Amino acid sequence: MSEQCGARFERLCRILETLRSPGGCPWDRRQTMEDLKAYLIDEAYEVLEAIDSDRRDHLCEELGDLLFQVLFLARLAEEEGAFDIDEVMARIEEKMVRRHPHVFGKVRVSDVQEVKDQWERIKAQEGKAPRSSVLSGIPSTLPALYRAFRLGLRAARVGFDWESLQAVMGQVREEWEELNRALENKDIPRVEEELGDLLFALANLARHLRREPEGLLRRANAKFEHRFMQMEALARSRGLRLPDLHPEELESLWKEVKERENSLPRIP
Repeated sequence: MSEQCGARFERLCRILETLRSPGGCPWDRRQTMEDLKAYLIDEAYEVLEAIDSDRRDHLCEELGDLLFQVLFLARLAEEEGAFDIDEVMARIEEKMVRRHPHVFGKVRVSDVQEVKDQWERIKAQEGKAPRSSVLSGIPSTLPALYRAFRLGLRAARVGFDWESLQAVMGQVREEWEELNRALENKDIPRVEEELGDLLFALANLARHLRREPEGLLRRANAKFEHRFMQMEALARSRGLRLPDLHPEELESLWKEVKERENSLPRIP
């Protein structure tokens, strides 16, 4: 890191200090930690969107927005007399060095699993309360699909997992059949339960395929959104309104959009 980077970081901290000062911005001055929670989530998801779009210039901008939220929270804590950004950085610096003795010390590890085991041992030595469950510590505020993925990962650590991809596929089929039976019986509470079980099984199918399901669903959402907007544009070009069309006409437009999309050359 260059001296210029350090100086720029200090200027950013001073900008935030000015915004929060009596003569600063009225909007920034009235923000609380509770207010910033929503912005922190928004900015984190915008970073994810930038990564998915593979636009590095966009990612650079969004990382800056996320960094600003971190600095803002630290500034509010400083105003309360709790801690400041310097302590935030000091703590994470010390933690990363302490938890990587195989990099900054003389400890030797042979694989990733040893690194993970070492990480847990060091956390225990730090006086962290032992987990009451293997599943403890996975935030309940995570998006549900991603949390299902994380729960499956944790359970797999102690061997509670399907033995193969085929076994997971069998579980997905079983949940699908149970959902169909609940639908046939018009048992709405059971339909809700079985639909949830199916989503959980699909999250674990993604895990066995070594894919993160939240990212997969984000991309599927983006694809649907793009195609639907193309369908709207196609309808407008023909003087049509989607609400006025029959389901068969909507389906025809959708297929036309897909065919046009599939006819385009794919980027290698």
